[in-house]
Formats: sequence, structure tokens, C-alpha cells
Amino acid sequence: MGRIFSGIQPTGNFHLGNYLGAIRNWVRMQDSYENFICIVDLHAMTTRPTPQTLQTHIKEAAATLLASGIDPEKTDLFIQSAVPAHCELAWILSCLTSLGWLNRMTQFKEKAGKQREQANLGLYSYPVLQAADILIYKATHVPVGEDQKQHLELVRDIAGTFNRQYEVDYFEFPEPIILKTAARIMSLRDGSSKMSKSDPSDYSRIHLMDDPETITLKIRKAKTDPEPIAGNPKAMENRPEALNLLGIYAALSDQSLEEVCLAFEGSTFAPFKEKLTAQIIMVIEPIRQRMISFLKDPEILENILKKGSEKARDLASQNLSEIQNIIGFLKT
Repeated sequence: MGRIFSGIQPTGNFHLGNYLGAIRNWVRMQDSYENFICIVDLHAMTTRPTPQTLQTHIKEAAATLLASGIDPEKTDLFIQSAVPAHCELAWILSCLTSLGWLNRMTQFKEKAGKQREQANLGLYSYPVLQAADILIYKATHVPVGEDQKQHLELVRDIAGTFNRQYEVDYFEFPEPIILKTAARIMSLRDGSSKMSKSDPSDYSRIHLMDDPETITLKIRKAKTDPEPIAGNPKAMENRPEALNLLGIYAALSDQSLEEVCLAFEGSTFAPFKEKLTAQIIMVIEPIRQRMISFLKDPEILENILKKGSEKARDLASQNLSEIQNIIGFLKT
């Protein structure tokens, strides 16, 4: 059985795109791999959250994962900052990582934008800590989306540099898992942009904590076009908002986009939106209710995270000790 590492930022307001793009797939992989899921609060520090906000978002992230089906008996769910080995390995790896590699990271360029000189060092060196997150557990596989492929390639480059530098075959070269069932969910207001919590319009996304009435209103207002639904996706390739709604329905009902187009061929979007709304509520409402239950009893969350962090800390400490021996640290 391979070992998977996945990380999720505690930034609050998880939405349908997060669920269909990542979380649901993590749930489905629990029986096939040894799973480590990390709430990456150290990475979240790059956005400079207040202490209260950070704590709240960590609990929300844990509640979201558990409510969505992550089973702490099958998956080690833990908090990044509770495992000090992440930071120590990040420093070791940063001494083996060239500036040229980091300068090519497109995600930093996108997030820093025109304020590159004012961006914090954590945002720039983010990929090195991400490499440490994965390598400290000697993960064999990492589920990634298209926007994370470059980061995993860097992880493999760093692992190879370490192995060559110290003439060892210590680190695995983690393989990407590109999940065919991972859905790329776009904004309800703009079919060319991903659904995002940073979008100023709350009507651009479905939050996992939205109640049925809110979901109904958001889907009713979701952008479409006056044309009927075509019998195949290719005939709708210039209709991004329409394809997005059909894709959401397909993902939630575990059907292909082709099957959904065929099923609704000739229909206008008014009756389709009613079906879509019912499908979203059927999937999201049980998750929302479980999230509410977890958040009302934070002691359960804290106990699960404490147990998971202890397990992660044991494995990470063991591996870090081996790494320290390899690079020549003197144990005192």
C-alpha cells in the first residue's frame, strides 16, 4: 500500500469546488492507501491571519473533512504546526534548493502580482515547505490538480538533489495522482474562472455551509444562456457557464458530462436548474449538518487532531533523525 500526503489550507468558507475537486477524492482513496491529511496552518501564515481567525479556520477545516467522510480510523488527520519536523526539514531542503527553481514558480508570480517586492519570504519559499511536508513522511503519491503539478515536480527535483548530495537513496520520488473523477468547478458568475473563496461575489460559489434556501437562490441566479441544452459537450464548447452547471450535475451524480448532456438534451435551463439544485442539496445538506454538529463540540475535533498529530509527529521525528544522521548533524 502506497502512502499519500495531502494538505489543505485553513482559510475558511470551503465551497463546492473544494469538495468535488479534492475532498471527495481523498475520502474515496482511504481504503487504497495509507493516508496523511495535513491542515497546513504554517502555509496559511503567508496571508497573515489573526490568531483568532487562524484557530477558527483550523477547526472549520477539520470539521469539513470529517463531515465529508474522512475517517480518523483510516486517515491520519493532523495539524502541520504540531509537527516541528516540517520546519526543520524545510530549512535543510532550502539549503539545497536553487533560487532559479523558485523564480520559475508560477504560483508565486500569480499571488504576488505587481507587489512582488512587498511579498513576504514565506510566500516565496512556500514550495520548499511544501516539499518538506511531503518528504518528511516519505510519501509515495500526492493527489494534485493542474495548478499543483509544477510544485510536485519541484519536490521530486529537491528529493533527487538531496539523494545525490549525500550519495544515498533515501527519499522517494512521489508520484502525482491525477484523479479522473476530480471536477474542475468554475464560478457561477463566470464560467472561465475557477470557483474561488476570494471572488468578491458570494453568488459565484456554493459554500458547504450554505443552507438549502441559499443554494436555491444562488443556482437560480447562476449565469447561463437562452439556448437549449445540446446533446453533447462539444456542441456547447463556447458556452462556459452552461457547461459548468452541467459539469457540476455530472460530478455530483457520478455521471459523465456526455451522459448528462444526452439526458437533458433540448431542455432549457430553468427546469435543469431545479434538478441541479435538488442534486446539490442532496449531497451538501448532510455534510452541512455534520459540520454544525462537529463545530458545536470542539472537544471531539481537538481529540481527533491531537491523536493524528501524535502519530504524524512519531513518524516525522523518526525520519528526521535519519536525515540528521545522513547530513552529519552531531547528536548531543
